[in-house]
Amino acid sequence: MRAIKAFSGFSSSKRSSVPIPSEFFQELLADIEDINELKVILYTLWFMHRRGSVVPYIQITDFQQDVAFMEGLVCGDSNPEQALSLALSQAVERGVLLHATVRANGREIALYFLNSALGRAAVEAIQQGRWRYQADTARPIEIGRQPPNVYRLYEQHIGPLTPLIAEVLREAEDTYPPEWIEEAIQIAVERNARNWRYVEAILKRWKEEGKGERKTGADSQEALRQYSEQWQKPVRKPR
Repeated sequence: MRAIKAFSGFSSSKRSSVPIPSEFFQELLADIEDINELKVILYTLWFMHRRGSVVPYIQITDFQQDVAFMEGLVCGDSNPEQALSLALSQAVERGVLLHATVRANGREIALYFLNSALGRAAVEAIQQGRWRYQADTARPIEIGRQPPNVYRLYEQHIGPLTPLIAEVLREAEDTYPPEWIEEAIQIAVERNARNWRYVEAILKRWKEEGKGERKTGADSQEALRQYSEQWQKPVRKPR
């Protein structure tokens, strides 16, 4: 048996919270006996929330790329890949996850969706040939990886912090996933637009139109347009 690692406590940041449907506690928690199935379901909820895609799905490779998650599976006489496959099958059989297969680059790819209105619509669209799979090239999400602090990122890439900017960043941290902020700042750096309004324009576009469907070049051009229109306006203090 593994030694119990002491937990340091939950964060008070809104962005560190993951919404879990009430049905999980009312209908599922008492019935799920397999710890790996429970871990797969909770990880899927966390992963999709962090990814923030318009049509959220998860692939087997997303689990496999997360070393900390795979090491946490209870394998017994099997290996982690077999334990993962069994847990996914159980979650699908229970109806928590939906499974669909798409063909891309000459091979079949298994996608898993939450059994929600959005997930059911996505699976139906796949079955009817109305949904085209596009590989997600975003950086893999790992439970052990802590995104850089938004304040440190700002100081490193944009400029010195002021009390007013700190409040704006705190609001952004509560509104957008940390991976989004990190990536938007990186885009601003690459476009030589080291200004928070430029970064904020990208974040707003992703939130309104969906980050999973974005084109980096289009995001950059739209952010540049919005920034050009607003560059003379002072940074608004959040309410």
